[in-house]
Amino acid sequence: MTISNLLLRIVIAFITLLVLTRIMGRKELSEMTFINFVSGITIGAMTANLVINSNVSIRNGVLALVGWSAITIFMGYIDIKSKKARNLLEGQPRIFIKNGQIMEDQLRKERLDIDALKALLRQKNIFSISDVEYAIFEIDGKLSVMKKESKQPVIKSDLNIRQVNTNIFPIATSVISDGKVDQENLEKLNLDKQWLDQQLQQADIRSVSDVFYAEVQKDGKLYIDNKNDNLN
Repeated sequence: MTISNLLLRIVIAFITLLVLTRIMGRKELSEMTFINFVSGITIGAMTANLVINSNVSIRNGVLALVGWSAITIFMGYIDIKSKKARNLLEGQPRIFIKNGQIMEDQLRKERLDIDALKALLRQKNIFSISDVEYAIFEIDGKLSVMKKESKQPVIKSDLNIRQVNTNIFPIATSVISDGKVDQENLEKLNLDKQWLDQQLQQADIRSVSDVFYAEVQKDGKLYIDNKNDNLN
């Protein structure tokens, strides 16, 4: 392949890709659904082949890009017109937290664990699961969160409220995860298994194995989420 031919391929590939991306719309950029993910990878691979693979003619390369883009646009049209097709192609949002309770079966369906959920919440500046009323995992992989009413932000100066610091610990800390006690975290908080058992008994929980997740909040209270919560 000569340099002039390579430059020609680069220009044609760039212009074609730019035009097709504009036609497909901003959804390809703003939402990474299953269709967008597959479409983006495939179009990228086709464009690379058009530029560097001399065995692929410019005509065939451009036709492949146009054809695949047409399929993507058609699938987008089906997605808009049919809810059943949309659910089949892109899936549905999943409720990870409902009424303050973790839906562990929904986590498992997305192959996520409690640590992954906590990481997603931290991206929303939420460091305690007990602050959350609802958390919904969207089809593009983002987490939408609604805090409990008591945790909604207010401006204290507007209410003339004097702030009193009642925090015992600097941050909410996990002490039970999927039915297992995190002894290391308990020791960091200067707490022991006896204290934890007492808290569970007060909550009418007989065994640690019945708890999906528990964390000591900043004020020293224990937030508990039982296993097998019902989504309905």
